[in-house]
Amino acid sequence: MTGSTAPPAEEARSGGPAWAPSNRFLARAALLTAALTAAGALLGLLRDQLLARTFGAGPDTDAFLVAWTVPEFASTLLIEDAMALVLVPAFSRALARRAEAGATGPDPVSGLVRSTLPGTALGTAAAAALVAAAAPLLVPLLAPGLPEQRLAVDCTRLTATCVLSFALAGYFSAALRAHGRYLAPAAIYVAYNTGIVTAVVLLGPAWGVRAAATGVAAGGALMALVQAPSLVRRLRKRATGAPDRDGSAAATGVVLALVAPVIVFAVGRQSQVLVERFLAAPLPAGAISHLNYAQKVAQLPMVLSLMLCTVSFPVIARAVAAGDREAARHRAERDLLLAGAVVLVGAATVVAAAPQIVGLLFQRGAFDAADTAATASVMRVYALGLLGHALVSALGRCYFSASRPLWFPAAAMGLGVAANAALGALWAGRWGTSGIALANAAGITLTAALLLAGTGRQQVPLSARAVVVGLARLAAAAAAATVAGRLCASWTADPLLGAALAGTAVLVVFVLAAHALRAPCVPHLARVATRRALPRHRPLPRRRPLPRRHRHAPTHPAVPLDRDVPLRRHRQG
Repeated sequence: MTGSTAPPAEEARSGGPAWAPSNRFLARAALLTAALTAAGALLGLLRDQLLARTFGAGPDTDAFLVAWTVPEFASTLLIEDAMALVLVPAFSRALARRAEAGATGPDPVSGLVRSTLPGTALGTAAAAALVAAAAPLLVPLLAPGLPEQRLAVDCTRLTATCVLSFALAGYFSAALRAHGRYLAPAAIYVAYNTGIVTAVVLLGPAWGVRAAATGVAAGGALMALVQAPSLVRRLRKRATGAPDRDGSAAATGVVLALVAPVIVFAVGRQSQVLVERFLAAPLPAGAISHLNYAQKVAQLPMVLSLMLCTVSFPVIARAVAAGDREAARHRAERDLLLAGAVVLVGAATVVAAAPQIVGLLFQRGAFDAADTAATASVMRVYALGLLGHALVSALGRCYFSASRPLWFPAAAMGLGVAANAALGALWAGRWGTSGIALANAAGITLTAALLLAGTGRQQVPLSARAVVVGLARLAAAAAAATVAGRLCASWTADPLLGAALAGTAVLVVFVLAAHALRAPCVPHLARVATRRALPRHRPLPRRRPLPRRHRHAPTHPAVPLDRDVPLRRHRQG
């Protein structure tokens, strides 16, 4: 899977410092990313359904989910946040220097790869080996009181390989996106979930949940392999000359300077999962499973909302590198509002039809009606923090698009995690898993508010007031849509019909309310969708009128007007 979405004209400019792809190119890239992300999300749902049906929501599943903390943590740190936030700006600057140097001379991109990739691979391989060796000590720290400690240790040793494979996958994704290539990076979760599903189907009856851990290890390797050919081809296109030693050393210094705050930010963000599972471990068996299934489904709207941010992040980084802060600000504000609109529609649908969605997806086999009710109640609470999660992910890209280290996002994330832990410890004994989910929503919302308040002084100076006003109007429209969706979901006992009615009502009411409240982005998106949905009536081409000839005008074109016109001779009959 090594195709490209860039047209030839864009490819010619993809290395320039002022790379400004057209809206059509970004739309195509976003559509391609959306299609593959949706395919990966559907496979993820199939994976979760398969896990729920095969293993239920009992102690074995809890043990596997504790081991799954390792790939979840590694995914955020090495694919979604830290690796991308560090390497996309670094590759953008290397591509800008390559364009300035021309076709001859040392290649800054090749120098950056030579100076960063071997160290990344060796460091993460050592970290993977350390996690596997320390699994007996790590599991009691992650989930004290877990019934199946030995099973969790075995699964953790299998999933520890993801530290290396996810690091390579994240490195390849960042490099390809900086080059304007989105197909292979968008396909990584399709490959990942394919590995897990295949392993559970083939090995599940004999190996139990250890088959799922084996699938995680295989899926991580596929994530790296699916991108490697495309990256190799991109690097070979400009591999003439010796690598840029000076430029690669400078880029390495920038990368090392950026690594610390980005890692602290990413670790703090993923620490919310550690807090949740630590607080849920003493609760009755199945609590960790209910939190996991609720979180996976509730966060689907957030994943879809961040596709545009993922596509446009290299554009923002190139604009910052070129000094065009106004273009970066305009793109970032538009992305924030679009992401907010998408995630609020999804959150309204989740709150309105949570029991129907969970019952439709998971209630079969070992996952019974009690599990459905518990998961649905947690999922509704999780939805309250979806906007905060989306804003934190999008704003983090704005902060780390510059070439200097920033500690403010890490500090804001630390305050949010501290609030999450304190409130979770207070509310877990009172409200159980719902209290843990509510603490998660409160902590991430605090982090989003702090990040949004501090954007005016950064490299991408967003207008916090304009963004807040736009998001407030979108949230008011989403609240009205939630009420309408919940009323429609209660009209029928069929989960499929109830979820469909709720989703339709949420979408229609959200668009109408957004029009009435003059919310940003939604009216424009509605007009574009309407134009695309309606058939185009092309007018018939107008006929050019034939030149009118005077009845006495000469008809012989070869005879001048000042001469006699010869008469035609006819044979005598």
